[in-house]
Amino acid sequence: MRVAFVSFRTSHHEATAGTRRFERIARLLVRRGHDVTLFCDQWWGGDTVDSFTEDGLEYRRVSVGGRPSFRLGLPFALARHRPDIVHARPSPPQLRSVRWGAWLARAPLVADWFGDEGTSRAFGGRSARRPDQLVVPSQLVWTRARERGADSDQLAVVPESIGFDRVAAVEPDPDIDLVYAHPLDEHATLDQFLLALAELRRRGWEAAVIGDGPRREAYEEMAAELQIADRVSFLGSCDRARRLAVYRGAHTFVQTAARELFATELLWALAAGCVGIVEYQAESSAHELVESYPRSFRVTDPQELADAITDAGDMERLTREESWQSYDHEAVIDRYLGIYQRLL
Repeated sequence: MRVAFVSFRTSHHEATAGTRRFERIARLLVRRGHDVTLFCDQWWGGDTVDSFTEDGLEYRRVSVGGRPSFRLGLPFALARHRPDIVHARPSPPQLRSVRWGAWLARAPLVADWFGDEGTSRAFGGRSARRPDQLVVPSQLVWTRARERGADSDQLAVVPESIGFDRVAAVEPDPDIDLVYAHPLDEHATLDQFLLALAELRRRGWEAAVIGDGPRREAYEEMAAELQIADRVSFLGSCDRARRLAVYRGAHTFVQTAARELFATELLWALAAGCVGIVEYQAESSAHELVESYPRSFRVTDPQELADAITDAGDMERLTREESWQSYDHEAVIDRYLGIYQRLL
């Protein structure tokens, strides 16, 4: 299948969850043997180099640092390419030029809206209805898309994916009981976890915080004030192997972040066998992952969180949970291919 991916900005311009997801999908399709080209603004050097291939994915230049030229050139670039499917991000420039390009190429249009694209109010109403299929990562983003005017029968939820085989490829770190992972920014809400731990200071536990950011120092000071600093390790921004080692060794993963369009670290931790404890947050989709999962708890405040940590101690300690294999990269890419086949 010949697939044209379209994104003005790529992960080389801005490494967001949305750009990483978009390019991961493209690379997984390449790995399946499909012909995939990503049309974008140029991010590589060389005025005479029209395209650049990285990890098997071809990035093709439409413009060099200019949204107007991207909007003007894209329909003709897609028409010349003649893809079977056009798969785009609805980030500026808006979907009108993508829609024209797909029409000229006589190809269905799939838009992948992660929710962090910085789309303006222009993405709504008719604009939100331009794609033949609008893919979102969670029910939270599905609701936001409906609020912007997308039709429910046009929407599809396709979650983030993980490399499930990687879970068993690392040795568990046996020194951690409880783990939290999120950038330590304004959305971290780590104080909820620290307050719960303070309630349990007389019990035996060791906790780890994975992530870095502008609020790290404040949270470290809070742990010291609560007299639990010697039992809470701030590990910083760990790579995937280190995170998996901690998740496999830990008993429980605690999710309190105020904003999660998709709770990817929670997913990795659940696949690594952790019991999941999720605090309800209006701007977070994390609870969606554990709504029907028996090894989980949903809480609303630090006291309920402390009680859930205590109750979780009665559950078996695991280092991998097979039921999360349905979120493996290969299973999720099958869902995208199913969308393509239905549109064709």
